[in-house]
Amino acid sequence: MPALRVRPVLLASLLAAVLASAGRAEDATVASPKIRTKTPAPAAAAAPASDSGLTPDSDIIDAPTSAVLDDHAYSTRSRFYSAGGILEYLSFGVYPGVNLGASVAVDGFIGNQKNVRVRAPNAQVKWRFFEGDQALPSMALGYDGQGYQYNSTIERFNQRQRGFYVVGTKELGIPGFELHPSFNISDFNSNAIFGCLPLTLNIRDKVELLVEWDNIANWSDSRFNAGARFFLTQNFHVDFAVRAIGAGGNYSDGTPKGPERIVQLKYSNSF
Repeated sequence: MPALRVRPVLLASLLAAVLASAGRAEDATVASPKIRTKTPAPAAAAAPASDSGLTPDSDIIDAPTSAVLDDHAYSTRSRFYSAGGILEYLSFGVYPGVNLGASVAVDGFIGNQKNVRVRAPNAQVKWRFFEGDQALPSMALGYDGQGYQYNSTIERFNQRQRGFYVVGTKELGIPGFELHPSFNISDFNSNAIFGCLPLTLNIRDKVELLVEWDNIANWSDSRFNAGARFFLTQNFHVDFAVRAIGAGGNYSDGTPKGPERIVQLKYSNSF
């Protein structure tokens, strides 16, 4: 009889211990997320140059890129060129992916030039129609009516306007290292197709190296341009460049074909 009385007591004790253990395990399971040490979040990947806050490079030295200003954005660019000339651009983001602009050149504006001449204004338009992906570059179509070095003898620019063009931009495996090839037709009387091969290298959003092989149709008329872009702020940069490096000879008005040193100032913002 005493043994029979002990067994129920033992069974009851074991059952109580099992339930208590289960309750503690359940409480620990529920409470554990509250006391678990948080794992530090992984460091964010470095943002590409296009997402760094800098104004997109819609142009290099002479050549365009596929980048455009954002909607409701604007930019002004001043180029100081040979013989005291200044070329002023004004561009607007009028619609997502679409930019409109105008430019005007003033020869002899700076210095002691006796003849100061304002050249006819010209228009620019660009439409970025493809954003690009891992395999394909971003693409844009555009028109640029601005030429360089006006020749009063033949009443046109010695270096013809770019005219209608298509351009692509693609990063080449290294952050900030981009290729911007383009094709253009500047004269529909001849329908000659020209090419351009520019390369840019952004170094820590402080300086960007600029290289162009422009006006590629034949070797004698092509131009090699090189320079550097310094980002003073996110919205303002300064370019120093040399155009037509190594070119020789003269145009019909006696203007040398190269080289030419230029300085560009560009400011961008939004409304």
